[in-house]
Amino acid sequence: MSDKFYMDLLAAGFGGQGIMMLGQLVAYSGIHQGRHVTWIPAYGPEMRGGTANCSCVVSSEEIGSPVVGSADVVVVMNQPSLEKFAPRVKPGGYLIYNSDLVEYSSPRTDVTVLPVPAQTMAHDLGSDRVANIIMLGVIVKASGMVSENDALETIKEKLGAKKPKFLPMNLEAFDKGMSVAEELMNK
Repeated sequence: MSDKFYMDLLAAGFGGQGIMMLGQLVAYSGIHQGRHVTWIPAYGPEMRGGTANCSCVVSSEEIGSPVVGSADVVVVMNQPSLEKFAPRVKPGGYLIYNSDLVEYSSPRTDVTVLPVPAQTMAHDLGSDRVANIIMLGVIVKASGMVSENDALETIKEKLGAKKPKFLPMNLEAFDKGMSVAEELMNK
């Protein structure tokens, strides 16, 4: 790895939307790729349905600080997270949001904004629980934060081992995320 590489992610939503798993999958994919990574979870004070967010850094070099102030990629799964995290996308970065649950009426023009109907897509696949995997596909295709191959291997290792019967759905969700990202980027 001769080229320097550094990207960071903020992902946020309600507890139960798979935000932590999304960040972990990005981190594990970075590790699989031979990069340095950090992953930090943060939870709201509520027991259920509260806010959850995490940050992840993927770098070709050692990471000096795991704290992510502004990020190259921000994923938001609910309206409160949009209000809090949309301003933290670095200019030239990516704001990826769940357009089924988030309304973004005056989007920033200095970032790539990708509205993804993640809940609808997940429901069509058979489970609302794969919306985060759809978003992983979008992150990979749009930003290149981690490679497609490493993300696929990570899904197989981390999700396939725990619940093999859901692996085909998770792989399809990832593929749908990649496809919708390509469509949105070509608009």
